[in-house]
Amino acid sequence: MQYTLIAVIGVASIVAVAAFSKRLGLAAPLSLVVVGIVIGYVPGVPDVVLSPELVLAGVLPPLLYSGAVNIPAQDFRRNIKAITGLAVLLVVVTTAGAAVLFHFLIPDIGWATAFALGAVISPTDAVAATSVGRRLGLPSRLMTVVEGESLANDATSLVLLRSAIAATAGAVSLWHVAGDFVYAVAVATLVGIVVGIVNVRIRGRFTDDTVLNTAISFVVPFVAYLPAEELGASGVLAVVVTGVVTEHMAPRHLSARNRVTEEMNWRTIAFLLESAVFLTMGLSLEHLVDEVREAQLSPGQGLLYGLIATAFVIAVRAAFIVPLVGVLRRDERRARQIVPHLDSMQLRLDRMAERDDVNPRKQAYLRRRFRRAAADVEFELNEALGWRGGVVLAWSGMRGAITLAAAQTLPFGTPFRAELIFIAFVVAVTTLLLQGLTLPLVIRWLQVPGDDTERLRAEYARLLAELADAAESRLALATTTDPEVLERVRADSLIGKRDAFGDHPDPDHDRRRDEYLELRLVTLRAERGALLRARSDGRFSSDTLAAAQRRLDLEETRLQILTDPMSE
Repeated sequence: MQYTLIAVIGVASIVAVAAFSKRLGLAAPLSLVVVGIVIGYVPGVPDVVLSPELVLAGVLPPLLYSGAVNIPAQDFRRNIKAITGLAVLLVVVTTAGAAVLFHFLIPDIGWATAFALGAVISPTDAVAATSVGRRLGLPSRLMTVVEGESLANDATSLVLLRSAIAATAGAVSLWHVAGDFVYAVAVATLVGIVVGIVNVRIRGRFTDDTVLNTAISFVVPFVAYLPAEELGASGVLAVVVTGVVTEHMAPRHLSARNRVTEEMNWRTIAFLLESAVFLTMGLSLEHLVDEVREAQLSPGQGLLYGLIATAFVIAVRAAFIVPLVGVLRRDERRARQIVPHLDSMQLRLDRMAERDDVNPRKQAYLRRRFRRAAADVEFELNEALGWRGGVVLAWSGMRGAITLAAAQTLPFGTPFRAELIFIAFVVAVTTLLLQGLTLPLVIRWLQVPGDDTERLRAEYARLLAELADAAESRLALATTTDPEVLERVRADSLIGKRDAFGDHPDPDHDRRRDEYLELRLVTLRAERGALLRARSDGRFSSDTLAAAQRRLDLEETRLQILTDPMSE
């Protein structure tokens, strides 16, 4: 009964704080941390300990999966240079630099423990940054980089942390750490791809059962995480890869109704898990301070060292962003230089098509590669990440509950363990509150331009026109002889705002209605095929593709319910 009451009060508190934060224009994670700290010091409230096993193995996999299935594989590919730089290189640099700092501040902890603490404070948490960014209309490319970094950098930091903890028990060479990292990434990627493919294939067999389909999706993150960890690889990276693969394959194999239902369910789960973690993070402050005092250490010294470490990680990130933006600007200049050559490349492909000695499959392959390359060039030019975006990216390095959970994994018996965990907590909370609360001011001050709405609107219209052409081509092959049915299907293509055949006195109503629904679903499949081809070519932005897919999904879901009203 006590745990039930705690759960009810917890969910009610989370919803209330989130609603209140929305009215104030604050990111809910920030408010939850502050509320948790306040509640933690209320007399009679029991101590709350953030269990590292629960967070790393129970909460982190579903959170990473829910984030990964919302990042299009196309966006991940196009931003892989920035994401890899932030998620791997920056984490390594931050870990090494922080290790030197901590060894200087607390020489008695030794180098291995200093590296472990450096790895703990290295990964960022994008929840607060993305909630602020979406509300203030940051460009989608910047949001993708921030989200992609937070999804992938946990793997880097946890692998480094594992190597550092192993070094506390014996000598570990730099080559051993590098080899462990390469092995962890390679095996995790392989596991993620396999689980992602199997996941979509199996769930594709339960197309008619939304409940079973969604139930299977709930265990997918753990199916990816557990075997990767057992193999000594990165479970969190395996979960991310699984999510990206699932997102890419789902439109081909899963029904619209299943995807719409799954999206809402996962958004709810992610909201509750994220909120619970941040609330618990705030509640744990009093317990951490008590542990430091019981170990006869100084909370004031831990606070000072935590603030110094906070300033260090912010400075390192800002310094790293400068060359990163320079590399991205160089890519933009290269893309601009390629533009004049695209027409000549298109001309060579056209001449190749006129020849009889060229394999048609080779021609199709080359054209597809050309369209994708041209689309990538257009992406670099239309969604360039300038210095304003770089400043926002530098100020989006908030740490979160993963930092505190990872700190709890430091072995018992580690010198100054309680103070080290408290230092990690100070870094997490300070970056979260300092950067999270001031990020809206930074964005407004810089006047970071959002996505070009006019361009996206025109792009969306072009995509809908292509889908309508695909539907019209499919209608030309229809076998129905009823012109009214054809006209209704043609009129409703890509609109679907009403049931074309409602109450009607026509005695052939049922036949015509069934014929309409069947033909309408056929045209929707044709439209979806055109959409997937457009996605494969990369000619449209992910936002445009997502808007069109959402429209098709909702229409298909509506028609499926009309076709089988008892299926729900």
